Amino acid sequence: MHEYDDEVVADILDNMLWALDQIQKRFREIETASDFLDSDLGLEKLDSICMQLINIGEALKNIDKITHKELLPQYPQIDWKK
Repeated sequence: MHEYDDEVVADILDNMLWALDQIQKRFREIETASDFLDSDLGLEKLDSICMQLINIGEALKNIDKITHKELLPQYPQIDWKK
């Protein structure tokens, strides 16, 4: 039996799903890398996407900490470090 709050982990996972949805929305109008660099709006989208990726990475570290490193190793097919 594990000694962590499933509800807290589920909330973090829900926030990660929201972040992934935001990333997909930001990418909808992007066709090339220059679409990010050609305007202030493009740079704002790039900044937003980068922040969401950082949030996801921090959330994964938080899940690993909360679960005492028990949850993520159950999915060895995923290279969590990358």
